[in-house]
Amino acid sequence: MTKKDRGRADARFNKADSGKIERDAALKAVTDNMAKLKALRLAREASEPPRPPATVKKPRAKSKKPGEKGPALAEWLASQQSGGRRT
Repeated sequence: MTKKDRGRADARFNKADSGKIERDAALKAVTDNMAKLKALRLAREASEPPRPPATVKKPRAKSKKPGEKGPALAEWLASQQSGGRRT
């Protein structure tokens, strides 16, 4: 390997290495910012009173009377078709 070849190889290596350094610096900046924001969020949550757990209310279905039946199938289908549901 000549001195000229070695110089070209070193230049290529240093060029590729500079891109890695930039990526590493950007990654470190993002990671530091995330850590700072997490610390701020945890401090804010610690200073607030605890929140009660959210309750999910289920909608109640209409209760049918024991002897009450729905419309017959043919009537229901006819109402669906006249309402534009089945084309």
